[in-house]
Amino acid sequence: MKLSRLLKAVLAATALSLVATAASAENVRLRFHTFYGSEMDDAAKRMQDTLREKSDNKIRMQYFRGGELVSSDQFVEAVGRGTIDIAYGVGSYWPGQVDIGNIEAGLPGAWTSTEEARTVFEKLDPIIAESYEERGVVLIGRGYGSDYELLTKQPVSSIDDLKRMKIRSTGQMARVLKEFDVPTVFLPAEELYVGLSTGVIDGVLYGGPLEYEQLKLNEVAKNYTSLNLLNPGWIETIIINKKVWDKLSDEHKSLVKEAVNQYAEDIHNWLEDGNKKLKDEGKLFNFTTINEEDSRKLAKAAEKIWDEEAAKSERNAKAIEILLDNKKSQGR
Repeated sequence: MKLSRLLKAVLAATALSLVATAASAENVRLRFHTFYGSEMDDAAKRMQDTLREKSDNKIRMQYFRGGELVSSDQFVEAVGRGTIDIAYGVGSYWPGQVDIGNIEAGLPGAWTSTEEARTVFEKLDPIIAESYEERGVVLIGRGYGSDYELLTKQPVSSIDDLKRMKIRSTGQMARVLKEFDVPTVFLPAEELYVGLSTGVIDGVLYGGPLEYEQLKLNEVAKNYTSLNLLNPGWIETIIINKKVWDKLSDEHKSLVKEAVNQYAEDIHNWLEDGNKKLKDEGKLFNFTTINEEDSRKLAKAAEKIWDEEAAKSERNAKAIEILLDNKKSQGR
């Protein structure tokens, strides 16, 4: 009898332990790191609240703004290592780690609208996902930025105007401008105001009217010029640690995907609405477009970059082929 009671007690304790372990396993804590600052806090809160509510408090997300834990160019490595669980960045930050990063972020001339970009990435993402898998991370979402055009102190109507200026630019656009002997330099966002006000730079390629207004650059530069090369001007990438992803239930995977992609869509809508409002008001900036002939010259120069990216790997070549097919179908 005593043995029977003891056995029952052991079995009961074991059962309770298993239940507790299972319950603990269902509770998920995720560290999410973005490259954005406090301007996206509302979108972040919605993402966190959605996850918590729809998962019955099983999924909690800790949110880190740009630069708080790791620099944005280290996101792939940090997610693969498990320093953070989910990262929200842009492929051009890490082209040395992911060979397809520049293509993914957006090559000049690749698309001209959000709708076109979404269609292109339906074909691109299976190829891009392979590249991230090799780094121990899983591609789970996509964000579509917004306007990415030129802001200068003096009016710009042609490429020749730019040759007399020093432009803050990065990545593929800097490479295009250098093809026309336009001086370019890199400055971080927090230094753009001082750079323009002191004459260190004469213009910037950084974003759209809303971003320029957020940085108060309208106080030191008024001329906003569309180059007609790429819209959205950048594409955002959402990746998660593979081990973390594999441990999630199918239900939790769906909830995480839904929440992070809603965050991306909220950002896109905030940018689009803000840019449209400032353009419609027409008060902060003088809006113009570079002449059509020079726009074609810029697009032609970008083809060299496409060729260079295609030569990096067989995977890159497949991605460029998709972009070329799309370009032809759009009549460009």
